[in-house]
Amino acid sequence: MTEFGYFLCCEEFTPAQLLEQARLAEEAGFTRLAVSDHYHPWSDAQGSSPFVWSLIGALSQVTRLPVTTLVSCPTVRLHPAVTAQAAATSSVLTGGRFRLGVGTGEALNEHILGTVWPSFDVRAEMLAEAVAVIRALFTGETVSHRGHHFTVDNARLYTVPEGELPIYVSGFGPKAARLAARIGDGFVTTAADADLVRRFRVAGGEGRPVIGSTKVCWGRDREEAVRTRHRLWACEHLPGELAQILPTPRHVEQATGLVTEAMVAEAGGCGDDPADHLALLRPYRQARFDEVYVGQIGPELRGFFDFYRDRVLPELAG
Repeated sequence: MTEFGYFLCCEEFTPAQLLEQARLAEEAGFTRLAVSDHYHPWSDAQGSSPFVWSLIGALSQVTRLPVTTLVSCPTVRLHPAVTAQAAATSSVLTGGRFRLGVGTGEALNEHILGTVWPSFDVRAEMLAEAVAVIRALFTGETVSHRGHHFTVDNARLYTVPEGELPIYVSGFGPKAARLAARIGDGFVTTAADADLVRRFRVAGGEGRPVIGSTKVCWGRDREEAVRTRHRLWACEHLPGELAQILPTPRHVEQATGLVTEAMVAEAGGCGDDPADHLALLRPYRQARFDEVYVGQIGPELRGFFDFYRDRVLPELAG
């Protein structure tokens, strides 16, 4: 049965707001939390970007819900050995309720150190090597590694994960689905794409969890909710690989001129009609997703959590 969690968007909210959302999500009946890992927001209008590893430490003190990064990039901005230490500490702080979601990243966040932004095939190769390094460090043994992309010299984690710490791999196409099946303990994607889920499972991922995420904009006035979603998250509708290769929020803002309010409205999940929200979420269950994370866009958070507690989550459970 598909579980529904709440998505904490670091790009849009301050640390204090995110901690309050985690508390409200647990009260509303969401069973899990996911949190984004960004250095930059997608646009200046979103306007936030706290350090995810500090935030997870704070989350461990205000909620008992499991927490997953959706997703971290352990290859450019942070070395895999540093990511391993951060994830292991997060596991201990949450009592073993942390899972590490990883991906090949976006130039928006990873270009900041001045490195060349590689092609997808190179980034996938880097991710596979990084995951291998992280898994080796999770054992608590001393690790030395000299690979094609990374070097680790006599490194050992003295604070190791509490129990198993799954690594879920993100992807949006067939190549990434195959990579997730090869190196991951689960598959993370966004769209309710049953064919992509099938590709992951056929490639060797059968029996491993599939995780999805989406955003909605609850509000009494649907037209205003559409405008809010378009103003803050038009970037969700950028075509092709634009979201992976654009280097700054300014460039993303320029590209979102391609996205109209009509496109946002057609995607669904705006307003206060339960049927509209259920129509957005039920395809994930039909595509056999194990977990789906829903994030609210805009300031109407109290109304969103009341609405999902009373009108949406009970229907999904039924």
